[in-house]
Amino acid sequence: MQDNEKKPALRFKGFTDPWEQRKLGEVFEEYSEKNHAELPPLTIIQGGGTIRRDESERALQYDKSSLSNYKMVNKDDFIVHLRSFEGGLEKASSQGIISPAYHTFHGEDVDSRFYYAYFRSKKFINKDLKPHVYGIRDGRSIDIEGMKTIRIPWASYPEQKSIGDFLTHLDTLITLHQRKYEKLVNIKKSMLDKMFPKNGASVPEIRFKGFTDLWEQRKFEEIAVRSSVMSDKKGLPRVEYEDIISGAGRLNKDIKLKESEKVGIVFHKGDVLYGKLRPYLQNWLLASFNGLAVGDFWVLQPQNTDSSFLYRLVQSQQFDGVANQSTGTKMPRADWKLVSKTKFAMPHSVDEQAAIGAYFEHLDTLITLHRRKLEKLQNIKKSCLEKMFV
Repeated sequence: MQDNEKKPALRFKGFTDPWEQRKLGEVFEEYSEKNHAELPPLTIIQGGGTIRRDESERALQYDKSSLSNYKMVNKDDFIVHLRSFEGGLEKASSQGIISPAYHTFHGEDVDSRFYYAYFRSKKFINKDLKPHVYGIRDGRSIDIEGMKTIRIPWASYPEQKSIGDFLTHLDTLITLHQRKYEKLVNIKKSMLDKMFPKNGASVPEIRFKGFTDLWEQRKFEEIAVRSSVMSDKKGLPRVEYEDIISGAGRLNKDIKLKESEKVGIVFHKGDVLYGKLRPYLQNWLLASFNGLAVGDFWVLQPQNTDSSFLYRLVQSQQFDGVANQSTGTKMPRADWKLVSKTKFAMPHSVDEQAAIGAYFEHLDTLITLHRRKLEKLQNIKKSCLEKMFV
């Protein structure tokens, strides 16, 4: 086999010919066509193609009188933009005009989806493109002539299309699960707002059927007490800040496999761990096991309160607002004196507390399920990209 011929580890059935390695400048031709002010100006969305500037959420200012100097780009052609040194080449989602500082490339008999995946791969950015990047920090630029000498994979058009079709299908599934996940996260945020009273109200906006009593105002120190029992007992799992997924209330690893002799605050199943350091990071956890909380945690033990309800209370807008009235500037911490004396509305009925806790527990389970599906699909794509290209 010649040096410029290789085969990927993973291929679709029916394709057996070796791939060639061709110079980028041989596969794609740079073009610079101006005087198309009638076309819509486009903005780069790194990793997301292009969007019309008048549809962008960002208020981008530009001199309309200079549009004739902008470069035309056709749909599916590639763009080298100001951040390509870290994000790879971008692909035009539609025809339009782009900044004259950008470079545009067109290829004949290529499937742009195939090359878009390659031009955004870590191999291309960190290995192939890197030698042609000059400058420092945000002032880095790409030597375009040098970039054109990079050897890139060349497969037959039918094989390019098969890979492009597959990646498009995978991206569609990823987008679908991403939207489902984001929708559930937004539902939870909305329900936390509506299922806890606000602005001094005595009942929440939304309640479960069968509960009609007014909620009562209780100081937080009457709802939960803060444990301060310290221990370095061997065999107890240690929970640290780095172990919790911010805002999700889930562990990112099996902490029982960690080997540690650090001293921590004792917690028991049903206790709530709340990260008091930089409370805006939202490091909280409802303990499902006994262990030690290492670092700046409050270990909250519910008092005549359903633990699942307490866990959701610390996620509420009111609690978040009070906790973030923190002390310190560089290392802000929630103020226990302030939080403990603050009154929060609570249902007197433990059954209503449990019903609210169970509802959010179910919602959290769905969120976790869709997050895992999303991560699985993203990992599948990552693995395929590593094995389907050479």
